[in-house]
Amino acid sequence: PYRYSAIRKKLDELDQITHQTLLDLYDYNMSLARSDWSTLSTRKRSSRSLLHHVQRHPLRRQKRDNLVNLPENSPSVDKNDWKIGFVLCSENNKDCFHQAYSSGVDAVREWYSFHYINILAQMPDAKALDESDFENFIYACRFNEATCDKANYTHFHHPLYGNCYTFNDNSSSLWTSSLPGINNGLSLVVRTEQNDFIPLLSTVTGARVMVHDQNEPAFMDDGGFNVRPGIETSISMRKEMTVRLGGSYSDCTEDGRDVPVQNLYSSRYTEQVCIRSCFQVNMVERCGCAYYFYPLPAGAEYCDYTKHVAWGYCYYKLLAEFKADVLGCFHKCRKPCKMTEYQLSAGYSRWPSAVSEDWVFYMLSQQNKYNITSKRNGVAKVNIFFEEWNYKTNGESPAFTVVTLLSQLGNQWSLWFGSSVLSVMELAELILDFIAITFILALRWFHSRQQPSPPGPPPNSHDNTAFQDEAPGLSAPHRFTVEAVVTMLPSYNSLEPREVGHE
Repeated sequence: PYRYSAIRKKLDELDQITHQTLLDLYDYNMSLARSDWSTLSTRKRSSRSLLHHVQRHPLRRQKRDNLVNLPENSPSVDKNDWKIGFVLCSENNKDCFHQAYSSGVDAVREWYSFHYINILAQMPDAKALDESDFENFIYACRFNEATCDKANYTHFHHPLYGNCYTFNDNSSSLWTSSLPGINNGLSLVVRTEQNDFIPLLSTVTGARVMVHDQNEPAFMDDGGFNVRPGIETSISMRKEMTVRLGGSYSDCTEDGRDVPVQNLYSSRYTEQVCIRSCFQVNMVERCGCAYYFYPLPAGAEYCDYTKHVAWGYCYYKLLAEFKADVLGCFHKCRKPCKMTEYQLSAGYSRWPSAVSEDWVFYMLSQQNKYNITSKRNGVAKVNIFFEEWNYKTNGESPAFTVVTLLSQLGNQWSLWFGSSVLSVMELAELILDFIAITFILALRWFHSRQQPSPPGPPPNSHDNTAFQDEAPGLSAPHRFTVEAVVTMLPSYNSLEPREVGHE
């Protein structure tokens, strides 16, 4: 984050304590270039010095689960069989949080970073130490075969990676390229010499690069990649856009205004912006101070154990709840309806070559007026370009609309009925005939129920209709109808026996 020479006086006491801690835990004598450690060790410290706070959060070994019953000075116990970590306790020391690591390197870096953050928070002029000199970091810059200048980039400071430079930002003049390929992209020669790195904070060398959309913050620790020193790294890009349907189709958000999380970044809404803002807001509410690596909310101040004694305990407890989604940040922060991503593929080659490194480093030293002490680890080259002059869009569309619904109904009709125009007409005719016949039958049944039945003859009366005269006044002669009823008598069998052969 800073040149070690610029901030060494602030870190001298912490480096001395770390030096003694490594000596006690691992018998390792760390040789550091120290300026005034002899006077520092004899200087009278106040009750609120760094040593007081380091002793409150010491780095120490812890027994593994299978070594709990063994004494610490047992000859069968190896120092490599211990876990190393530090303990963070509440303000009244009633509850403690054990932060343990299986790797001693990770434990030392995390412990050192914790105290380093507190030192930076105590420095009101920390931002004034930014080295925003472009030429001290980037030796050469070309885009689309033209030289870059200061109007093509913006500068910001990252708590972990220090000075960062954003090319083709919205606040600068926009770059355009007419052709794809390595010659039409961005080409940088960056300084990666590590002789001025903070030794206990950074364990890698190189440069960090990230490709992101405009008006989006650069989360270097999440989406970036490292560029190796002494290597030419060629990054080919392919742009992809994702467009999601909102409203009743999904819970995506257009601009984040409907998300119940305050945006602490001066950029448009992204899911990572929302998640980090959500954590910072909960950090201020629960711990009373803000985490140094995230933007500062209005009216808050950064955490410092000289003002907030137990902020480390509160932070690690809150971080565990955050990762388990107890805070609900992952549910509150929804995906944006429109998102741009870049698919990257990298290729590597040695740079400069063995036969050309002498004159290349000589020219760079003369041009930038910087004496490169380590040629192989002093510089790196990176090329970023578009692989193809097009981009891919992944969009969502409704599964069913009026048109698609009619189309699906027609498909299902054809599948199950094998219908044609004639069969449709026949089926319609059949349905109409069925309705008409049903209506006629129902109408007849209704009329038959409405007509009164004719009166019948009175009881015990004889039907003499056949013998009655016709109505008077008719000229037709009188006619009588006589019906003869012949009744056959029942046959009786003869009592006499029948003769065989005679009837």
